[in-house]
Amino acid sequence: MQAPDQPDIHSESFLHSLMRKQLRLSILCAGAFLLALLGLPLANYFLPDLMAIRVFGFTLTWLILGVGFFPLVWWIAWVFIRRSIALEEHEVLEVAQGQRAMTPAPK
Repeated sequence: MQAPDQPDIHSESFLHSLMRKQLRLSILCAGAFLLALLGLPLANYFLPDLMAIRVFGFTLTWLILGVGFFPLVWWIAWVFIRRSIALEEHEVLEVAQGQRAMTPAPK
């Protein structure tokens, strides 16, 4: 049994609110990933002269793909994890504050 002074972080409203916020975060991160994934082929198609420029012996396309793509994907994952944890901590804090506000003061 849960102590009365502890927040109910397993309530349905808490979980729905957290899941909705994390879904929004997931969609944003997936959008950023898709933009990066589809951006390079689109840049090759619409800007072939720019993407054919040689930088350090590689074409710009291969340089972006080989050097820039994976750090970008790691960064998106890092942002997702950090923000997801922060959302959960914020929700728990809100529930705890709401629980304290609803609990009558001891006499």
